[in-house]
Amino acid sequence: MDDETLIRRIARSEPEALAELYDRYGRLVYSLALAITNDAGLSEEVSQDVFLQVWRKAGSYRPEAGRVLTWLSRIARNRAIDMLRRQNVRPEGSWISLDGLESLTAERAGLEPFVLDSSSREQVRQALAALPPEQRTALALAYFRGLSQQEIAALLHQPLGTIKTRVRLALHKLRAFLAEEHSEDRR
Repeated sequence: MDDETLIRRIARSEPEALAELYDRYGRLVYSLALAITNDAGLSEEVSQDVFLQVWRKAGSYRPEAGRVLTWLSRIARNRAIDMLRRQNVRPEGSWISLDGLESLTAERAGLEPFVLDSSSREQVRQALAALPPEQRTALALAYFRGLSQQEIAALLHQPLGTIKTRVRLALHKLRAFLAEEHSEDRR
């Protein structure tokens, strides 16, 4: 059964579907949370919250916005960052590159089939490499370290408006680059 079918079944309140989704992605969600929080207890709490949110909000999943794995990863990332912010904690040394996240996922979760395929990884790397360094840095601090734009501005000694613009432009450029690559792949 594919992931989207599981989500539809979860939206119809079928607990077996949630159990299947958890079996597929529970370790991945936990590994992602652990990479962000550096705390096993918090990571377990994040994992539980993620799947509780999936149970409650499965009807909000939109396939056109991305794959189920992407949706779960986004929920896990946001929830882990929210927990750290609530505790006013910033884990030191939690900087993770795309390669680092992939290897962490593969090592801890044994989920090699679920990480991006090599062509997708290469497209993401190319898109990130095409960004100006200041945009790439702001985006990395926001998405891989979980810093708010205000925290990035303070860290880089830049005006908040400048950081907001850099992140917005970086996301726009990534979206355009990846959409272009995706449309070329379909041809």
